[in-house]
Amino acid sequence: MSTKHSDVSIQALRQIEVFRSVDDDTLRSWRNEFEWHRYSANQQIVSQNEPSSDVHFVCGGLVRATIFAASGKEVTFQDLGPGEIFGELAAIDSKPRTTHVLALADSLVATMTARHFLRLLHNRPDVAIATLQRLSGLVRRLCDRVVEFSTLGVKNRIQAELLRLARANGVQNNRALIERLPTHAEIASRVSTHREAATRELNRLIKSKILQREGKSLVVTDVARLERMVEDVQDH
Repeated sequence: MSTKHSDVSIQALRQIEVFRSVDDDTLRSWRNEFEWHRYSANQQIVSQNEPSSDVHFVCGGLVRATIFAASGKEVTFQDLGPGEIFGELAAIDSKPRTTHVLALADSLVATMTARHFLRLLHNRPDVAIATLQRLSGLVRRLCDRVVEFSTLGVKNRIQAELLRLARANGVQNNRALIERLPTHAEIASRVSTHREAATRELNRLIKSKILQREGKSLVVTDVARLERMVEDVQDH
């Protein structure tokens, strides 16, 4: 469902990661170049391999990017919250979408055409550099995933995914609270295994007191130990 840009606060654009260096007056002048859409939970936003090239900016809620293999197996790529963007690759290289994107919760998304986005990158070097930094971070994360899939067994890939979640949620005093814990099936999808394997390893880590449940959240009680478990396997 579309909504008029006048209904949306300038703060919605202010939180977008690649716009952090842009002043409010400039952001306000750009608002006509966006279309604003509200998506309900479980509503599809874009489909893998579709030819569209718009760039999408998550201003509220949570969306998930997944990839479907030729066999039909669904592999979770990443979850994106407020401040994140997706679709920039299609805008840059004019190739079909690489992922399927679904709203996990009610979400507000601002959409810009590829033409406007590329013009913006050309006219604003600060936004272009921020976009390059974002893409370089994506490449680094994908490189880490390739190494993990090439060198780690299933249980160690699950440990590496938990470590990634811990770091993303913030580590304090060697502890991390993962407030929105993915389901066991979602963790399995991220590391290319089955749900039972994820359940088995999570239960083992809880028994080892590396993990601790707190309601619907999960506490990593010893991040350093979890790091060592992953690093020891990678070193051999």
